[in-house]
Amino acid sequence: MDNKLLGLFIVFAPLSLLSFGGGQAIVADIQYQTVTVHGYLSNAQFADLFAVSRAAPGPSTLIAALIGYQVAGFWGAIVACLGIYVPSSLLVYGIASWWQKHKTSPVKIAVERGLAPVAVGLIFAGALAVVRAALANEPNNIIVALELVTLAICCSIFYFSKIGSYTVVFATGGIFFLIHWLAF
Repeated sequence: MDNKLLGLFIVFAPLSLLSFGGGQAIVADIQYQTVTVHGYLSNAQFADLFAVSRAAPGPSTLIAALIGYQVAGFWGAIVACLGIYVPSSLLVYGIASWWQKHKTSPVKIAVERGLAPVAVGLIFAGALAVVRAALANEPNNIIVALELVTLAICCSIFYFSKIGSYTVVFATGGIFFLIHWLAF
């Protein structure tokens, strides 16, 4: 097997088993493994692939296929998908019957309560890793500040109002288009 293909599987298979809370929970680890440890991607490439994976419909672990394709083409995408989906699927399949049989077990209840904050923490760590990767090579502090302010405003709009996401996306795009148009 090609070293890159094996490397991709070795990156994604263990992360698959840690993805409770959803694929978003392992984004920080995916970024660390693919950029820092293995050097498959730069921070900018990772941020771009993350943006594409989030813009496209489908699971948040779609980023694995994009990274696999970037690293080793079609077969890299296949191996990365197998690595990210098969181990966790087998684990879930293996424990699902026990989980259903022991609905009131103190162990089950403790695991559910204990893993909830861990999943939330992993999701926030993933968001932080993406922001850091996107800003790693950013030369202009004004642009960085504008991006962070835009993020804060959009998050506030989503949290405190019932304005739909399409309205916010189109409004934000329109504002940035005007800013760009007026600046040049």
